Amino acid sequence: MYILYSTCLLLALVFYIPFYFMKLKIKRGGARLNLKERLGFKVPMGIDLKQKSIWMHAVSVGEVLSLQNLVKQLKAQHPDWGIYFSSLTATGLQMAREKLGEVDVVFCIPLDFRRIVRKFFKALQPQVFILAESEFWPNLLLEAKRHSQAVLLINGRISEKTGRRFVYLKQLVQRILKNVDLFLVQTESDKTRLLNAGIADSRIRVAGNLKAEVNLPDFPPERILELKRQLGLDPPKKVLVAGSTHKGEEEQLLSALAASRQQRADFKFALVIAPRHLQRVPDIISLAKSFNFGVGLRTKIDPGQNWDVLILDTIGELAHFYALADAAFVGGSLVKWGGQNFLEPAFYAKPIFFGRYMHNFAYLSQIFLEANAARLIHSHEDLLAMFLSMEAEEVKEMGLTAKKTLESLQGATAATLEVIEDMMK
Repeated sequence: MYILYSTCLLLALVFYIPFYFMKLKIKRGGARLNLKERLGFKVPMGIDLKQKSIWMHAVSVGEVLSLQNLVKQLKAQHPDWGIYFSSLTATGLQMAREKLGEVDVVFCIPLDFRRIVRKFFKALQPQVFILAESEFWPNLLLEAKRHSQAVLLINGRISEKTGRRFVYLKQLVQRILKNVDLFLVQTESDKTRLLNAGIADSRIRVAGNLKAEVNLPDFPPERILELKRQLGLDPPKKVLVAGSTHKGEEEQLLSALAASRQQRADFKFALVIAPRHLQRVPDIISLAKSFNFGVGLRTKIDPGQNWDVLILDTIGELAHFYALADAAFVGGSLVKWGGQNFLEPAFYAKPIFFGRYMHNFAYLSQIFLEANAARLIHSHEDLLAMFLSMEAEEVKEMGLTAKKTLESLQGATAATLEVIEDMMK
């Protein structure tokens, strides 16, 4: 099985991946693709191979950010442990370098060839190899099992779709996942899907969601007022932040914003759009201008500039904007993407709105809806009501409830840390 898999991967490398990397290079405007690391020509070196160490891997930005508290506590309690951190995407690597200051070495995960992956394990010699959420690379797991004391999945999430695939490919999945010693999953549903795939109950534990362990900077009222002043936001304006939006959502939001202004000419609205993919910024600018809105860019904003729609064209600032918002809309939920993380606005006690496509966060979104800590958007009329209700007391109360609901979900970091400590003995 591994020989066939590696052969197919090699064919992909020869015939498809060069075109993929070329396309990626063009899209990113010349950003580094880390090919030397991906191909194993550049291998990170261990800090001190005599000390204990951990290799953690997270695929992209969301997974990286979910590990902030865990990494911080690991280093605080075990400062002599080395922590090596890899990611697959350029944005994931950037976030790891910016947000995970306790990590000793950050590097790009190599392509999943046994010989290349083996070089990394021999160089780093980690006691424990840790995967975040659902990154099951066959050769990576095989070499991790052979070259470390334990292989651990943390914050595991098995979607309904993935669960069906696991059952259909049961024998293949069992052969790959036998290299994982323990699965720490977010919910009972995730555990059930692994059980249905033939994973033994003794190898699965429900530990909660690390993304609920949100730890963001405090923004006192005077700091919020200063941020608003820098952005040209007069205090009477109500600000809705639409985070991690996808194609097809901005037009719906802009249409509702236009309609809300027609209904309430006396009510000052401002919309901040943070697109999930920054290459879409020019398209969103054109779209906003087609509605006759004044448009501002975060990187070029002037405190005296009069704007209706601000586009966040930076990475890593979305949480700051949630702090100054009056309400938050969660992107990826009006289209069939599956939703994005909405726990950052909950941390700042903001009313949360999202569409009906939240299957990536089905468990958490249901908890928030049942607690009246979030509201579901079904239609244009619901979007319009979202804008018009930002002054309502019940909506402000929804924000406070969101904060309390988030606090009730804490505990995953402590449970995960305990397992890692046991594996490092």
